[in-house]
Amino acid sequence: KMAEKQEEPSNAQNGEPDNAEEGEGKKKKVKREDLPPFEIVTGERLPAIFFKFQFRNVEYSSGRNKTFLCYVVETQGKEPGTCRGYLEDEHAAAHAEMAFFNTILPTCQAGARHDVTWYVSSSPCVTCAQGICEALRKNKGLRLTIMVGRLFMWEEPEMQAALRSMKEAGCKLRIMKPQDFEYVWKNFVEQEEGEEAKSFVPWEDIQENFQYYEEKLAEIL
Repeated sequence: KMAEKQEEPSNAQNGEPDNAEEGEGKKKKVKREDLPPFEIVTGERLPAIFFKFQFRNVEYSSGRNKTFLCYVVETQGKEPGTCRGYLEDEHAAAHAEMAFFNTILPTCQAGARHDVTWYVSSSPCVTCAQGICEALRKNKGLRLTIMVGRLFMWEEPEMQAALRSMKEAGCKLRIMKPQDFEYVWKNFVEQEEGEEAKSFVPWEDIQENFQYYEEKLAEIL
């Protein structure tokens, strides 16, 4: 059984800088307060402190109440290309998964085939799973692979049914391996300006936790 860990996040871990007076922190803090309440935050790279807390693949932990979604869209068509970025939500109005379909995908070529890969901090909720199934049914040119850090409320029968329905709709569901976390670190996490890129440091139990979730997902699907 995976070690059950309860962690109380600091402000910084929960998406707010601890000391808003320091450089980047101050800028981000002010920006966040200026945003309207149910804002979806988008960008190319997320702060390292968010990644280290929100993507951690522990089983039970308080404070991880947002979805962070990193995406790669490979467009096949007249103008092939790749776009990438990330979304985070405030778990209020639209979740990051639905925001992707509402705000990111429409900017890609209509009618072209899109191979989309998401790297998500946790698996979708039941409502988002239904939305993903609907999007895949509507858009025959869309292929979606979702790499998840941990499974959200996987013991609930309704959630298990939602995960199975996503698979049936053609969505590929995978648990993130340590190499996938390293890929996200290299491609989607901000490195401090003026510093050499820091290498990814795996946390304790990362491999054990991956295997735990992989077994659970295999049982569900």
